[in-house]
Amino acid sequence: MRLAVSLILLTASGSGMYAAIVSLQPIAAEFGLSRAAASMPYFMTMIGFGLGGVVMGRLSDRIGVMKPTLIGGLCLGLGYIGAAYATSLWMFTLIHGVLIGFLGMSPFMAPLVADISHWFKRRRGLAVGIVISGSYVAGTIWPPVIQHYVDTIGWRAAYSALAVVCFVTVAACAPLLYRRHDGAASDGAAGDPVAGGRPLGMTRGRLQGLLCCAGVGCCIAMAMPQVHLIAYATDLGFTAARGAEMLSLMLACGVVSRLVSGLLSDRIGGLSTLLIGSGLQGLALVAFTFADTLTALYIVAACFGLSQGGIIPAYAIIVRTYFPPGEAGGRTGMVLMFTLVGMAVGGWMAGKIFDLTGSYDAAFINAIGFNILNMMIAGGLLRRARRHRPVPAYTKGR
Repeated sequence: MRLAVSLILLTASGSGMYAAIVSLQPIAAEFGLSRAAASMPYFMTMIGFGLGGVVMGRLSDRIGVMKPTLIGGLCLGLGYIGAAYATSLWMFTLIHGVLIGFLGMSPFMAPLVADISHWFKRRRGLAVGIVISGSYVAGTIWPPVIQHYVDTIGWRAAYSALAVVCFVTVAACAPLLYRRHDGAASDGAAGDPVAGGRPLGMTRGRLQGLLCCAGVGCCIAMAMPQVHLIAYATDLGFTAARGAEMLSLMLACGVVSRLVSGLLSDRIGGLSTLLIGSGLQGLALVAFTFADTLTALYIVAACFGLSQGGIIPAYAIIVRTYFPPGEAGGRTGMVLMFTLVGMAVGGWMAGKIFDLTGSYDAAFINAIGFNILNMMIAGGLLRRARRHRPVPAYTKGR
């Protein structure tokens, strides 16, 4: 039940990431903006989402996840209503950053992912993969739905409708998460690796920093297709509706990737899973540079989703493996914050490169470069992991 409720909540709150993407072109047209300027609401949403994830992750470590998610549902709904009545870009961007991102979406991602890791042991990777796939289930559902209503009733009315959906869903589901689990006690079984003072032979701060840098690299690369796929499709002569379908297909395949990633993490560990996903994402980015027909774009979008969807769950498993369980919410939130910063910077950077060059070709090359950075960090940590086995299990009696 907890797994299903967490998945539903993450799916509903994930609408905040895609509303700004789907509305990018009509907002640019209404306010007379460039692509880079129109990307700013998304940029601020992801920055707020990331910063809020650290705060809400630490808060959930202390008081559980029910109260933070109720706060998030209220703020998310208020944010949509405020954005629907925004009269300027700065107001629209501020609402996205504070109410939708920082206060609205952040109580759902890191807190729920860290929380579910305490309730499963043998299939922890799969459980984490299922919950975190909610953001991609959201990406499968929301882009075509929002695009339809943007085309038929306008983006402002579409935002108002999203407010109602979020209010109702969170009010119905969040109270079911009232039970708290003692994360430290959950690791009492033998064989459950819990990090000591020097995970992988380095300080906790250094490992945390490397994971954060890896998160920035992979997500700057990831943001290029995710944020600009609809605009990229229209530049190639296809309709925005076809672009929204490509994005939906990409994220639907990302759901599959996240489930497979969870199973794979249970077998080979989070670091190996991270390196595999990053390598496949790089290959898919290269393939995008050669795709210029409708069929080719659909195929490459699907391949990209199958490759990159499993990257983010791997970070949660790495954190849960090499850091104490009582710190799971805060440390997972920190890593996810940097992945979201990468998404925000990557979306803006791709738009800026487009404005400077008139095409997305250089933006894809830029994304490939950052993907290589991620692979280098993941490969280095994996080599260390083969030399440094996890510390033996924590037990209640110690």
